[in-house]
Amino acid sequence: MNLTPTALPEVLLIEPKVFGDARGFFMESWNEERFNQAVGYDVHFVQDNHSRSSRGVLRGLHYQLAPHAQGKLVRCVSGAVFDVAVDMRRSSPNFGRWVGYELSAENRRQVWIPPGFAHGFVVISETADFLYKTSGRYAPEQEGAVRWDDPTIGVDWPLDGIQPQLSAKDVAAPLLQQARCFD
Repeated sequence: MNLTPTALPEVLLIEPKVFGDARGFFMESWNEERFNQAVGYDVHFVQDNHSRSSRGVLRGLHYQLAPHAQGKLVRCVSGAVFDVAVDMRRSSPNFGRWVGYELSAENRRQVWIPPGFAHGFVVISETADFLYKTSGRYAPEQEGAVRWDDPTIGVDWPLDGIQPQLSAKDVAAPLLQQARCFD
């Protein structure tokens, strides 16, 4: 696997080695030993999630606070999404900064989003199947969210003039200044 550091050093862009021939392709999408070596510490995943969404669906920006903070290893296995991570650690010099990457079935990229970061994505293909491993179980009492369009964060979502489809929870998410954050 090829790891590329991002502008947020803890967030990693991962490009697996893909072996293809006339029959199709093979790739190793997960290897605990290699992954832990790459991130520099042990990560244990406890849950796998799968969502399917249509063009313009925007999910996020979500995170979980301690003691149930989650890291996420995300990838798109059908279609394409624009995937975003936002630093939610008030003590970080990168607090409120974001990075975003296109993840698709074609490019097979993955992103590691460690605890302390919000995560979201918008579907840029007709439909997309999105998979993610989490290092913590869902704990609704520790759930956090920040508005997808917070001008302080300034995510440049590739919406091409369409209004995103949001959940009621995401519409009601607070701005960064009012959001519950990590220390």
